[in-house]
Amino acid sequence: MAALKTPLTGAKRIVIKIGSSLLVDQDSGELKSAWLSALADDIAQLKARGQEVLIVSSGAIALGRRVLGSKPGVLKLEEDQAAAAIGQVHLAHAFQEALDQRDIVAAQILVTLGDTEERRRYLNARNTITTLLRIGAVPVINENDTVATSEIRYGDNDRLAARVTSMISADCLVLLSNVAGLYNRPPDIDAAAEIVKEVKQITPEIEAMVSGEISTMGKGGMATKLVAAHIAMGAGAYMAIADGTKSHPLMAIENGDPCTWFLPSATPMAARKKWIAGSLEPRGRIVIDEGAVKALKLGKSLLPAGIRSVEGSFGRGDAVVITSPEGYELARGLSAYDDGDTRLIQGHKSSEIEGILGYRGRTEMVHRDDLVLTKGSNHEFG
Repeated sequence: MAALKTPLTGAKRIVIKIGSSLLVDQDSGELKSAWLSALADDIAQLKARGQEVLIVSSGAIALGRRVLGSKPGVLKLEEDQAAAAIGQVHLAHAFQEALDQRDIVAAQILVTLGDTEERRRYLNARNTITTLLRIGAVPVINENDTVATSEIRYGDNDRLAARVTSMISADCLVLLSNVAGLYNRPPDIDAAAEIVKEVKQITPEIEAMVSGEISTMGKGGMATKLVAAHIAMGAGAYMAIADGTKSHPLMAIENGDPCTWFLPSATPMAARKKWIAGSLEPRGRIVIDEGAVKALKLGKSLLPAGIRSVEGSFGRGDAVVITSPEGYELARGLSAYDDGDTRLIQGHKSSEIEGILGYRGRTEMVHRDDLVLTKGSNHEFG
């Protein structure tokens, strides 16, 4: 059966979130190997089409519980963290084995709330993940439950998956769950309940459909999925809530199985540019030469060689204003270097950076993906 045209088939970069109950048997605590194998087949098919895939997976604590012999119920924080430490090894090995059998390299990344919220760590995480995707690997991400406490953690992987989607400018997020989508009424008490096929805006009416119930194995209910939808749509990504209980769940979506699609009003890049231009307070100012002005006009990155002077105090990942030699604001962007290092490398070729700073940093001062032209650029660009 030919795949239908959906946001999943057309996406370039896809984040797949897997719930605990899909991956781990609720009674035995054993990994559902056959289900994971079928999912790996789906991922291999996406990869064969040239799509980039990233996984955000729950299940580490559930797998660790079995090894520890913990009974069902709420664990203390330190018990949770111990279970996560043990289960994470089993989880990583399971993904590595399943993907390796399909000639796909798996990479493990553990993150905390700060890695997607604090800009310097955000930039490091973004660069690492995009590098892995570029070389064809499939990153497998989970919250670092072994060190995260209640004050510095997400607590559910729905929101984590949405933040990762935003961070790496993915254009599609699929939340595989034990429910087939967002229902207009609670399906467990109303047999006439129907799946809402598309959501273009999260209105009070949509929010009223959410019960907020929490899974017995995981920590995310429909309420957290709606929060994830807010984040994903704001980042310009399509998001699906889909039934993950069946074999080959991604291909089922493509073949027309019912699910709920949340539709963004902008692309990931447009949303990211808007965030850079309007949501971040600039920490410094960079004055560039005429050659760099022309390069920005052509959509290129800002290189150190084009920098004339630097003002202000800023760190790596902070927003900076970029101006023409006459002082007109041309653009805003995220700096790849702090102000001290920028002053050292300004006017120099990128090939000289390592010799000047003693380490190999980024070639670009502000990468074009982290840069947006602003209204003031009309002074120069007409």
